[in-house]
Amino acid sequence: MKSASLNEIKKELQILPAADLIELCIGLAKYKKDNKELLGYLLFESGNKTQFIAEVKLEIIEQITSLKSQTSLYFVKKGLRKTLRLISKYSKYINDKGLTAELYIHFCKQLKYSGIPYHRSQMIVNLYDQQLKKIHSLIETLHEDLQFDFKEEVESIK
Repeated sequence: MKSASLNEIKKELQILPAADLIELCIGLAKYKKDNKELLGYLLFESGNKTQFIAEVKLEIIEQITSLKSQTSLYFVKKGLRKTLRLISKYSKYINDKGLTAELYIHFCKQLKYSGIPYHRSQMIVNLYDQQLKKIHSLIETLHEDLQFDFKEEVESIK
């Protein structure tokens, strides 16, 4: 079965009555948890991105704080990857490279100052370096003034 293009879907949605659109949205939300979360973000939180970013930062802090009690760096690495998946999911929701860079910088700061001995595991060091590379690539796409501000923050966590 061939899926319809976005343009075809857009045209069809424009001619549907409001009640049918509501049913389609509810059907999408029931289908997958990610769809439900995205719809919730678009309806309730997309108007106040600063509040949303603050909540995501708190969630990052909570997750990294919970990793401090882990004795095995293997489980720390798994927890860090889970946190990074969360950041990438929320980054898709906000669709703003500046805010995405801010989240990754916050993650790196929290990891660096958490007291987790991540320097003992080459895998975690590599993971940290990959995030720095990702931050640099995000920063390069921003306006010059924002680039300067973000580069200063990145220098403080290297």
